[in-house]
Amino acid sequence: MTEKDIQAKLKAGDYNLAFNGIVDNYSERLYWHVRRFTLSHEDADDLVQDVYIKIWNALPSFRGDSELFTWIWRIATNAALNYVAKAKLRSALSLSSYAAEADRLIDNDPWFDGDEAERKLSKALARLPVKQRTVFCLRYYDELSYEEISDITGTSVGALKASYHFAAEKLKDYLEL
Repeated sequence: MTEKDIQAKLKAGDYNLAFNGIVDNYSERLYWHVRRFTLSHEDADDLVQDVYIKIWNALPSFRGDSELFTWIWRIATNAALNYVAKAKLRSALSLSSYAAEADRLIDNDPWFDGDEAERKLSKALARLPVKQRTVFCLRYYDELSYEEISDITGTSVGALKASYHFAAEKLKDYLEL
């Protein structure tokens, strides 16, 4: 089902078919988008389920003012950012650093199937400020334009370009490229 088909189902009030189309079309991409923030397969699965619940509950209020993809990614990104904020708070309360916890999650993840370079990149991403990580992931991994990222984050294109540049420089320094 295409995005236009899903939007037609939404306009017709057929939320079940529209939701099924969303799940069919976006599940894998949504999982990996969320996974880059959670750093854990189990947490990503849980968060994706939460995102789908939010999408289901919000379907009747989708007006079509933005692209369906942008709307879904806004919901997922906000949920992921909330997850990161809570994870940082848990780390602070347990007197451990978020970076150390992120390293532990990445190193001990049985589902991680990347090579050492990808493991190092994941660790470097976890060290970025959350806004820079968000912009970098949306641009680099999701291959979104700055305009699409602006629609998702509500940030100006100029600020997004600056954030991406700073993120890339920090990653380059961390990876010693």
